[in-house]
Amino acid sequence: MNIKVKVWIEDDNKNLIFGSGKTEILEYIDLTGSISKTAQKVGMNYKKAWSHIKILENYIEDDLVITKKGRGEDSGTKLTPKAKELIELYKILDEDIKEFAKKRFDELFIIKDNKIINPKEKKNV
Repeated sequence: MNIKVKVWIEDDNKNLIFGSGKTEILEYIDLTGSISKTAQKVGMNYKKAWSHIKILENYIEDDLVITKKGRGEDSGTKLTPKAKELIELYKILDEDIKEFAKKRFDELFIIKDNKIINPKEKKNV
């Protein structure tokens, strides 16, 4: 039995700003160099993928991607250093929270035969 935790960042109006979905979009852009290929990979249309990027850019007030049209080697979409930093920081936050949740779960509950034993009984086990 495992505890699951989902981490995301909201603004004061409870609008989703950043989380695992936008992290995934940025990571695929980094791998593919293409918003279009990224959108296909994550199962959304190009406009929605681009919208996710723009929303995040508005909140952090910085560019996350650099796009260059054409067919040359340097054409396509690349992440800015800020985008790579944001991915790294989100992953650290996500991992830290998951580790804390697992540790705290193990402190509070005992699992026996894949069932939760009454937490009050923990002292006696």
